[in-house]
Amino acid sequence: MNNNTMKTPVAIPVSKLHPFEGHPYKVLNNEEMNTLIESIQTQGILSPLIVRPMENTTDEYEVVSGHRHLQAAMRAGLIEVPAFIYALDRDAAAIAVVDSNLHREHILPSEKAFAYKLKMDALNHQGITCGQVGHKSRDDVSETESGRTVQRYIRLTYLIPELLDWMDEGKIALSVGVELSFLSDEAQYGVLEEWELFDCTPSYSQAFHMKNLYNDGNLSRYEISKMLSQEKPNQRETVKVPMECLRDIVPESYTVKQTEDFLIKAAEYYHRNIIRQRNRDSR
Repeated sequence: MNNNTMKTPVAIPVSKLHPFEGHPYKVLNNEEMNTLIESIQTQGILSPLIVRPMENTTDEYEVVSGHRHLQAAMRAGLIEVPAFIYALDRDAAAIAVVDSNLHREHILPSEKAFAYKLKMDALNHQGITCGQVGHKSRDDVSETESGRTVQRYIRLTYLIPELLDWMDEGKIALSVGVELSFLSDEAQYGVLEEWELFDCTPSYSQAFHMKNLYNDGNLSRYEISKMLSQEKPNQRETVKVPMECLRDIVPESYTVKQTEDFLIKAAEYYHRNIIRQRNRDSR
């Protein structure tokens, strides 16, 4: 976006603002959101939203940047918010939506997957409308990640929603998710059901093998069950703790891996205290 097109912030009623259609970022009601609401209640919105006029309307706007701030402002009781208005077409706005959020510290795998796809589609459509021949390279999508990494994330958009959620929770590695994305929805649901039945996660080698069997037309429910029922070294002697028991201890925003690390450190700290207490009692 060209700074020369920037106008003075305008106060726009929240009822006239709409989320960007198909934007990939989740607005979560977590601790970060609560902190943002408190900040807006005391200081107002310090960084105006960026919006664009919606086609075929006179006073309706689509949010390009600031979806979280808009949600927090509404929950804080604001009836209007400051915003910069840019005259952007759909493709330029889509690219801006992606680029304005990729700098965030915490981006879920599903968010990055659909963000890269949204930008890739917008770049290609821009090329078509400008009469350019051929498609944009995946290397044009991100300044920080390679085209191959971008391609791998875009593959995740072929996962069923349940597997995407498990990726966001840290239960599936990127490499495993990529391999599973080549399976049909029916096969993916088969993996999901067997996964829940045997309480196990597929390894990369298993996911890779399932993809090859599927490509050859030989991936049956029996094969999926046979593979996932095999005990893997990293899944022996596990201890389960219901999440409701940890609700007041572990931050809601933590992934499964972060929660595991938190519990291990807490156990180590508790163990050290027990040893110190025993040493004091023996004196």
